[in-house]
Amino acid sequence: MTRRLENKHEGRGNPAPQAAPSGDTRLSGLPQTRGLGAVRVWLRTSGVEPGIRILGCSLATLLGILYTSLHRRIRPGPASLEDPSEALRRRGERWARLLGSLRGAYVKAGQFAASRPDLIPPAATAPLATLRDRVPPLPLAQIQGVIESELGQPLHRAFAEFEPTPLGAASIAQVHRATLPDGTPVVVKVQYPWIQASLAADLKLLRALARTLLWLGARGRWRADFERFFAEFSEGLADELDFTQEARAAAEIAENLADDPAIQVPEIVADLSRRRVLTMVYCPCIGLSDRPGLEALGVQPSQIVEILARAYARQVFKDGLFHADPHPGNLFVIDEPGAQQSPRVLFVDFGLHRRLSPELRNEMRLGIFALMQRDPDRFIERMQALDMIAPGAEAGVHQAVSSMLERIASEGGSEGLMQGPGGQVLGLKDEAKRLLQETPGLQLPNDLLLYAKTLSYLFALSEDLAPEVDVMKISVPYLLEFLGGRD
Repeated sequence: MTRRLENKHEGRGNPAPQAAPSGDTRLSGLPQTRGLGAVRVWLRTSGVEPGIRILGCSLATLLGILYTSLHRRIRPGPASLEDPSEALRRRGERWARLLGSLRGAYVKAGQFAASRPDLIPPAATAPLATLRDRVPPLPLAQIQGVIESELGQPLHRAFAEFEPTPLGAASIAQVHRATLPDGTPVVVKVQYPWIQASLAADLKLLRALARTLLWLGARGRWRADFERFFAEFSEGLADELDFTQEARAAAEIAENLADDPAIQVPEIVADLSRRRVLTMVYCPCIGLSDRPGLEALGVQPSQIVEILARAYARQVFKDGLFHADPHPGNLFVIDEPGAQQSPRVLFVDFGLHRRLSPELRNEMRLGIFALMQRDPDRFIERMQALDMIAPGAEAGVHQAVSSMLERIASEGGSEGLMQGPGGQVLGLKDEAKRLLQETPGLQLPNDLLLYAKTLSYLFALSEDLAPEVDVMKISVPYLLEFLGGRD
């Protein structure tokens, strides 16, 4: 049921509210609780509760490893042993459940780990890759303080109506329908109250956990540049927790794509948006996975794939700033008259976005040239320029890259990348994934992995929705412009 709020200030001409009141903004918006409730808040924000639960999961994992080791000694023989990959999968599932329940930085850490096949065994990353940031929502009473402290005014002054039941809840925030005083329908993204307050403690725990796991996984192998990877994770998390950065990215991408009438980015309501609250104009829409809904609207999946291919090719190859989370939960078809003839795709959730530096774009350009020419020496040079090869691992990486290029050549060569409905590109994705998983000493910058992951998701989504559409053909003009350009 929609909650109608007493509203003494009609219209949207009110002065923009100031930032959160002075004081420790990490603690602003936390529920004012006493007794047992206050203890629970302290346990979470101090890191005590996550630490105890992580210790318990660690002990369970260690006991499982010890049991397997003892079992191998007491009853040797392959028939009596669990498949190592299956054991890794079960442990990965245990950790995925724990990280998901802790929300916030822990879910983001699991998602980050799932994107690093160069660091984590594939059997363990598979459960983390399915880690969903859809979680049980908080009651309005627990997040109302965040809204009011960020906007500097009571909820009933900011919104005429506010739906208590959220549209959805994710790892760091939940989203509510609301109505502005002038009747404009909006959605409000609200960060959980403890996220900022617990961030320092959460990062300390995650640093210790990640360092231990990487140390155990590196026995007898190269050691990852831990500080580099943890810095990439923590900086990316800080960006996602600052909704003002998300708003700026959404506005810039909207401006970049303004000449494409088939793309829509939600309008940000600036005077009701802050670091922990983001208010956007609501658009009625239908999810890409809602086949019956799309059929009722008269929209063909092939139309949507063509729009997505054009939009993402423009972002990743031309603009350099791209929406980096193209899954069906973030892409919708606007439900409006005329959608059958001219459908529009709505992009939401720009928390995960990336801007590629000119240096990285230039090295990528040279690397693609080396790949197309099947020149392993030049390809390795570009990898070294990006600090992608650990000291002492050059020979092994060179051999692995040479083998990969030989396999590509045997399957049609680089010319095949420009042909077909994405099959060659998906094959190249599998080759790259194999290279990362099986080549000790290969360590990719996270921005480059996210770039590749975004393209991979796009091709996979296109294969699922409309495999007959030649996504590569649509993308080639933008790719050629990228290859012929200079940053």
